[in-house]
Amino acid sequence: MLSTFIKQHSLPEDFKHAVTQYYQPLADQIFSQFSQNDGPYFVGINGCQGSGKSTLTDFIATYLTNQYQLNVVVMSLDDFYLTSEKRKQLAQDIHPLLATRGVPGTHDVVELNHILTQLKEKKTGFAIQKFNKATDEPYPEDQWPLIEKPTDIIIVEGWCWGVKPQTTEQLKAPINELECQYDKTGEWRNYVNQQLKVYYEPLYEKMDFWLALQAPSFDCVYQWRLEQEQKLQDRNIGLVNSKIMTPAEILNFTQYFQRLSVQGCNTISQSADAIFYLDYDRKITKMSITESI
Repeated sequence: MLSTFIKQHSLPEDFKHAVTQYYQPLADQIFSQFSQNDGPYFVGINGCQGSGKSTLTDFIATYLTNQYQLNVVVMSLDDFYLTSEKRKQLAQDIHPLLATRGVPGTHDVVELNHILTQLKEKKTGFAIQKFNKATDEPYPEDQWPLIEKPTDIIIVEGWCWGVKPQTTEQLKAPINELECQYDKTGEWRNYVNQQLKVYYEPLYEKMDFWLALQAPSFDCVYQWRLEQEQKLQDRNIGLVNSKIMTPAEILNFTQYFQRLSVQGCNTISQSADAIFYLDYDRKITKMSITESI
């Protein structure tokens, strides 16, 4: 299974070490917790852009399916981005920066909550939205994955998934050039923070287990995100009307995420059940698991 997984994901051979030391023990721990749970088990994963959330969640899902014959569903917060049309409306009604996907307020959290509820109740016959970053729009509905049988474990990953809102004091000063130029009054960041508090934070309670991928600092996010975009471009060669970003656009794009990414790095350890500490090459340097788990 592991060799096939490495080949499918174009991963280096030293990925086997990460699996042996960290990924597999975590997956076994999740199975142990699931076995003691009555009903579906929800796992939330937080990590900044490019930290390796997708690879980790795919491995856990593959391992649990093969090793324990479980039905695992992987969901990304990114798949619930609003259409560009709806974001344009937000930009007109509230603030121009909301035209760009990413921050709380640009996701369809009502639909996300609806999906989580259906999975909790072991319902079937519904589809889960998928978002295409190459076109900056959701995929056509006939390409959305269909839930055909009751789910055992649900993994939800996202760059701001699990991040707590900031205080009024923290919101006062701009954090980067983007906020200095385009959010001088703080209207955008206060709106985003309010969305996080009112609509996202209540959904965190649906998670049974939290894992955080802890980046060494926000400085590495640009390089990690640049690598992500290159892979996206490689998968979409010849795409008409591509929304794939240039390096300069990525540098600007990451500024939208900086405030809450830093907030996550500073606070997620207070609520996560397990933490993988990463170095600048995305390699795990150590793992921390709370005693109660």
